[in-house]
Amino acid sequence: MRNVYEVLEERGFLKQASHPDEIKELLAKEKVSFYIGFDPTADSLHIGHYVALITIAHMQRAGHRPIVLLGGGTAMVGDPSGKTDMRKMLTKEDIDNNAANFQKQMSRLISFEGENAAIIVNNRDWIRSLSFLDFMRDIGVHFSVNRMLAAECYKQRMETGLTFFEMSYMLMQSYDFLMLNKRYNCVLEMGGDDQWSNMLGGVDLIRRKERKPAYCLTTSLLTTSEGKKMGKTERGAIWLDKEKCPVYDFYQYWRNVNDADVERCLMLLTFIPADEVRSLCAEGGAALNHAKKVLAFTLTEQVHGTEEAIKAQQAAEALFAGGNDLSNMPTLTLTDEDIEATGLRVVDMLVRGKLCTSNSDARRTIEGGGVMIDGVKITDVRAVIDGSKLTDGVIIKKGKKGYIRVMC
Repeated sequence: MRNVYEVLEERGFLKQASHPDEIKELLAKEKVSFYIGFDPTADSLHIGHYVALITIAHMQRAGHRPIVLLGGGTAMVGDPSGKTDMRKMLTKEDIDNNAANFQKQMSRLISFEGENAAIIVNNRDWIRSLSFLDFMRDIGVHFSVNRMLAAECYKQRMETGLTFFEMSYMLMQSYDFLMLNKRYNCVLEMGGDDQWSNMLGGVDLIRRKERKPAYCLTTSLLTTSEGKKMGKTERGAIWLDKEKCPVYDFYQYWRNVNDADVERCLMLLTFIPADEVRSLCAEGGAALNHAKKVLAFTLTEQVHGTEEAIKAQQAAEALFAGGNDLSNMPTLTLTDEDIEATGLRVVDMLVRGKLCTSNSDARRTIEGGGVMIDGVKITDVRAVIDGSKLTDGVIIKKGKKGYIRVMC
């Protein structure tokens, strides 16, 4: 079996490593325990977390033991990395509920049974009961404020203001690594490249306090070829929960990625062999269009299962390839009360179908010629839907990628 370090490197995962040669040798010779942390600040994981999940899966398939750390304690602080403002504070109950949802979503990719079964740990078990003075005497003394302020995650907050509350996050994350090292002999922390400074803190803390080797390795963030974060649809973020992001929208997002991003997404988000990915994307043109279909179906299948992926694929074909089955298209079903309240105004349908964020946004879109009803362009902001057609369904299209089927 190939060294998983080489697999991750070939597929474009690896960004920075504390001790690259030592890590590569370690992963080749030993079965190591490693961890990746997830702060449960929402009730679902989103596509930005998915690179971390795939990383865990690659490592586990190579025989290494994953530790999934849920941040039931650190979520009460909030990581300032990449943020211009302080995060919203959540209740303990919200955090615990979010953490439970995360575990369910992870189980599609990560095995919690078997010889190298993943384990789930929640840092609330040691962080929520910490004594401030004891923590500062034991942990805080090992951190230089000067070095912390030089870290990228803090420098970008200096103009808008950085609270001591948030600054403590690096200490908390480093303490997590120390606790996992003591309890589970965890020697490697992995995570997104925006966590580099925090991860180095943990490596340094273990090496200082325990006089033992410890390592960290960062992976690529999910960005476009232009460096922008991926994961927004007409209706909002790409969540892994189909109640927050309909399966059809999830499928269509990947079906419509830019040509320059297809190979990278296939490498980072699927398990299709690297040689096959390169072959899929080598020719461009019609072949690249096929590669997008493969990406959309494969990723939808991984996240939502085969049945849901087939439904999304069929709905897309019905819209774009002349198919007849529209049953799996995102649908807005109106009640008699809805019809009476809206008068079937197109403006209201655009908002209710989440194709537009507000009535004013909907009116601007109509005036700009960006809305079609059953293939006919609408330019009158007072336009209404023909109620006699609602039994079979009316298709509203916004721009090139936004669709909703309105029925009663």
